[in-house]
Amino acid sequence: MNKRALCAAVVLIAAAGLSACGGSKDKKPGQSLVSVNGEEITITQLNEELQRANVQPAQQEAAKKQLLDSLVDRQLLLNEASKEKLDRDPRVVQAVERAKALVIAQAYMQKRVGAIAKPTKEEITAYFNEHPEFFSQRKQIDMKELVIATNAMTPALKAAMDGAKSLEEVAAWLDANKVGYSRAQIARTTADLPPELGSKLLSLPKGQLFIIKENERSLLIQISEIKDAPQTLAASENQIAQFLYNKKTKAAADAELARLRAAAKIEYLDKAAAPASASASASAAAPAASASSEADANARGVAGLK
Repeated sequence: MNKRALCAAVVLIAAAGLSACGGSKDKKPGQSLVSVNGEEITITQLNEELQRANVQPAQQEAAKKQLLDSLVDRQLLLNEASKEKLDRDPRVVQAVERAKALVIAQAYMQKRVGAIAKPTKEEITAYFNEHPEFFSQRKQIDMKELVIATNAMTPALKAAMDGAKSLEEVAAWLDANKVGYSRAQIARTTADLPPELGSKLLSLPKGQLFIIKENERSLLIQISEIKDAPQTLAASENQIAQFLYNKKTKAAADAELARLRAAAKIEYLDKAAAPASASASASAAAPAASASSEADANARGVAGLK
């Protein structure tokens, strides 16, 4: 665990605790570990940081010292912020209220969906059998790519790409025309990619060139090899269980939001801000208390390919 990274995180979240600072001498619950200008840091606070950081048991002793050091840094920042009355800054107050609202909303959702049953062995096996493309018939697609700035994609370069049969031909053109680029090699399986994208890539012949645009950069990719990469049920069990649990959790969260919306009187005073449909609004409003299922898988696949 990097101490600098911890301190950076402290700075980012310090604003959320400003309303609690200000030289209060109230006794905090838990055994005191450190006093910072009279403000105590307790074992309860340290244990909470350990839990939030999800530190493995074997690393906890080393992590405790670093996390305690980060708590000292946080308290120092809070003390100085209080002296400068930053806790009264409208922007800080707004940020604190937003953080508070998110925490409370997420706590409610976690309470409502916290009793979701874990997937059974039968459910896990059924999912494995229903998706051979992810497991028993999984393929690995090896690709080479040239990474080029999107603003360098001139008509002449596009014409060179259209007429090229390999990345090397395009690289030679780029070198001759002094256009900067970088090379990379990537490998993705059909389990990493959205089904429609995986199917499309599998249908392409070896050596096929294609372009993916990603904002400020464009990727010219060539498939170098497609090979079998099967995965057994035993190796996939934990992954499938987590996926199915996340899917159940999301379904429960969506159902609870739908119930709350149906029971509430919601009036959009600014008609331009009204969503196209209630379902779209409910999806946009869901707290980030649970991981999404297919949408997350698709996002990971596209991001991975890019």
